[in-house]
Amino acid sequence: MGILDGKTILVTGVLTDQSIAFHVARLAQEQGAAVVLTSFGRALSLTRRSATRLPAEAPLVELDVTSTDDLDALAARVAEVAPRLDGVVHSIGFAPESALGGRFLSTPWIDVATALEVSAYSLKSLAVACRPLMGPGGSIVGLDFDATVAWPTYDWMGVAKAALESTSRYLARDLGPEGIRVNLVAAGPIRTMAAKSIPGFSDFEQVWQGRAPLGWDLDDPEPAARACVALLSDWFPATTGEIVHVDGGVHSQGA
Repeated sequence: MGILDGKTILVTGVLTDQSIAFHVARLAQEQGAAVVLTSFGRALSLTRRSATRLPAEAPLVELDVTSTDDLDALAARVAEVAPRLDGVVHSIGFAPESALGGRFLSTPWIDVATALEVSAYSLKSLAVACRPLMGPGGSIVGLDFDATVAWPTYDWMGVAKAALESTSRYLARDLGPEGIRVNLVAAGPIRTMAAKSIPGFSDFEQVWQGRAPLGWDLDDPEPAARACVALLSDWFPATTGEIVHVDGGVHSQGA
């Protein structure tokens, strides 16, 4: 028996099989869950291709978290393939090029707004959209990157992650009375498609190689994925509003 036996989990953000979200979906299936994936636009073909590499077939529903129409229709779309949701994985983040790479002081508001909407506000949007299908024992897990300090080149995405962390706490407050938990996993850097779009990503590599007490493998998304699956399970029934660091211990060390 797996720790997710009988559960249905919605996983966003599966692009390639290098992504943390892909490994969450894979491990969730291996632990007994039925998995539903989301994607939209040009990413649909990538998600479909990656879905073929999962242990079992996973239905795919269309969702753009900035589209009111998609959000309003999400529960109905998911209900066509699954009667309920026991867990939701938020693995969504984006910032325009001007919001990254050391241009913090010159980034226009319109690009900052995009980063905040897609990377932080979308956690609330996704939670509300899935709420009709969730009940007591439900779990929402988001993927985070430590926002307690300013990182080189991360700029407005770092601000968006700080907003994501605050959003998760307020969601924990408002959804807790319904028995729904909301937590984040703050993972160390992984060489994913998203990471490759961050200018100066090698700076992060050097930080983790020098400061992680447990060491850190930039090519291994599984530790972060395992933490997500654990939080989706019933093994953390009284944990909400939490940020679980899966970063080799870097967050605990001084410079």
